[in-house]
Amino acid sequence: MNRLLLIHTALDTALAGVSLGGEALAWRSSPVQRDHAAFLHTAIEGILRETELRPSDIDGVAVVIGPGSYTGLRVGLSAAKGLCYALSKPLVGVNTLEWMAAGVPPEQGTLKCPMIDARRMEVFTALYDSEGVCRMEPGALVLDEESFRDRLDKGRVSFFGNGAAKWRDISRHANAVFTETASGIGELARLADKAYIESGFSDPATSEPFYAKAFHSATRG
Repeated sequence: MNRLLLIHTALDTALAGVSLGGEALAWRSSPVQRDHAAFLHTAIEGILRETELRPSDIDGVAVVIGPGSYTGLRVGLSAAKGLCYALSKPLVGVNTLEWMAAGVPPEQGTLKCPMIDARRMEVFTALYDSEGVCRMEPGALVLDEESFRDRLDKGRVSFFGNGAAKWRDISRHANAVFTETASGIGELARLADKAYIESGFSDPATSEPFYAKAFHSATRG
């Protein structure tokens, strides 16, 4: 069975863990977003000690690649790439929105729509069916009253995530329902293991965070 190191620094709460065959063995979390960089390496060291593993015992490194916090994505991917280079292990990327959707129980005929707040009326979002198949590719969307109209006219769509509140305020469609995601280290372990088994590897030399839209720095002209 595959033993993977798991890294997630894309959102407010950071996660680090080790999984075996898609099941989390040990993990750490930190709810302080500005401390993700300081938290991550200490957490990994502690997890390896707890599980009595050497870094070389890991079969691969899985990291949540976005969308999410620009800084958090760079922190997580940089750490993952460094470990892959040092240990000569493969890199596996997990989409944040797919991870969020995995924490919502499937309901036949209902699409799952994770939303990450991207400021103002914009969100990062995607659509997944009850089998976890992506039905709308992840990307950025500016919400208005007509958003998802074609999908909602055909059936129920469940919205969740920290971007769903702004959509709740303007959505009037009867098929729009709102719920919560319970995604955690377990969902990350299962998605990472599935990608590893399917050889869904990324090249550490060329891998970049999935920002979903262009990065704009306040220091740029």
